[in-house]
Amino acid sequence: MDKATTLNTENLPKHLAIIMDGNGRWAKKKGMLRMFGHENGTKAVRETVECCAKLGIGYLTLYAFSTENWNRPKLEVDMLMNLLVSSLKKELPTLQKNNIKLNTIGNTDMLPDGARRELLDVTEQTKNNTRMTLTLALSYGSREEIVSAVKKISEKALNNQLNIADISEAVISQHLYTHDLPDVDLVIRTSGEQRISNFLLWQVAYAEFYFTEVLWPDFREKNLHEAIISYQKRERRFGKTSEQVK
Repeated sequence: MDKATTLNTENLPKHLAIIMDGNGRWAKKKGMLRMFGHENGTKAVRETVECCAKLGIGYLTLYAFSTENWNRPKLEVDMLMNLLVSSLKKELPTLQKNNIKLNTIGNTDMLPDGARRELLDVTEQTKNNTRMTLTLALSYGSREEIVSAVKKISEKALNNQLNIADISEAVISQHLYTHDLPDVDLVIRTSGEQRISNFLLWQVAYAEFYFTEVLWPDFREKNLHEAIISYQKRERRFGKTSEQVK
């Protein structure tokens, strides 16, 4: 096989983030209700999570439900919350088998009690797993996250717990939902859309982006490999010149 198309396990993104898009369109193309797309999307989640763990990617963040998604029809939101609960129960053995820790970011206080309880339970049961951290962005919006961080920092400054002169990028990062996660190296978005959609705006400052026409329910291991191979062909300069990087 051509080296240019071979995945290099020595050059993997440390933190991979995925915008899982296209469930509704997938269902519509098959003449089904949108919910069937969401249900089939869980298969792509399972395969992607297991593949990332197998490859040795340390951090995987999935954009599962945004703050804006609350504006969708109530029936769809209710079904999504029920799917979240059932999926967490069903996937716990898989997380344990693969030594994967579950984490969540977002305003989870907005979640229904049942979903919040199940999320807390699975998070607690997997907290000591060390192979990979799987983060679900639930009821998440990056602008809200940044506003929340600004409020926390401002409160500390008002209470003389923090000197304004000491506010830095590091301080801001420490007050984000992702304070215990590294910055994102690669963002994948499925379904052909090419936008960030209020996802990890601070954390993707120097991330590489990969867009694919594949709808999320059809996303499989080979598609993940294609995205990582594309990432590995790029020169990450972080503001430096090519000569400096080399």
